Amino acid sequence: MIAIIGGSGLTKLATLSITRREVLRTPYGEPSGALTFGSLLGHDIVFLARHGYGHTIPPHEINYRANMWALKEAGIKRVIAVASVGGIRDYFGPGTLVVPDQIIDYTYRRRHTYFEGPEAPVTHIDFTWPYAESVRAMLLDGAKKAGETVHDGGAYGCTQGPRLETSAEIARLERDGCDLVGMTGMPEAALARELGLEYACLSVVVNHSAGKGDSAKAIAVEHLGEVMKQAMVRVQHILERAVAP
Repeated sequence: MIAIIGGSGLTKLATLSITRREVLRTPYGEPSGALTFGSLLGHDIVFLARHGYGHTIPPHEINYRANMWALKEAGIKRVIAVASVGGIRDYFGPGTLVVPDQIIDYTYRRRHTYFEGPEAPVTHIDFTWPYAESVRAMLLDGAKKAGETVHDGGAYGCTQGPRLETSAEIARLERDGCDLVGMTGMPEAALARELGLEYACLSVVVNHSAGKGDSAKAIAVEHLGEVMKQAMVRVQHILERAVAP
């Protein structure tokens, strides 16, 4: 079964035929909300709103471990994560859809592993390629079938939030090789890998990042909602076709 994790702008799927909602308890506390089971154009999926269904949980307070554990317990094998991001490269302007293939993690003090504590074995996961190619291929194929343009590849720089970045921070991220900047990509991807879940991300660029393009002097936060709203219509079209066998 496939899970879709919705980020900012995607707290529900308009075309999802809901069959039930289930609250799962985990050893790591409460997930962001109940898991929503349903059918997306005839294909069974599970949906979870990363920030809660009322969008009340900021990026640094999301219980990523509980979220991923709950999906694993529900029998999920593959996870599609949708995330709103800022574009660092000039060609990643507002409205661009990207399926990244790399991550650089700048977060701190997040509970980023299941392998901790005195009884846990020392465990290292291979994270050379953080996103599962199988799920990336699903998204790219879904976009092709939907007639939507997506960019294949890019490095997602994950910052702590909830504040947006300074222009100097964005310049640093660009020097480091980041193409996009967001706040929720980690530790979500690493936890999925620890649990053996196939995971990939569909990133929605909602603004030029600080110091770039029309955000050279300031980010017009009040305009992000409209960009996000329009882009999420395209995202849903892609998701509908991506989950089809």
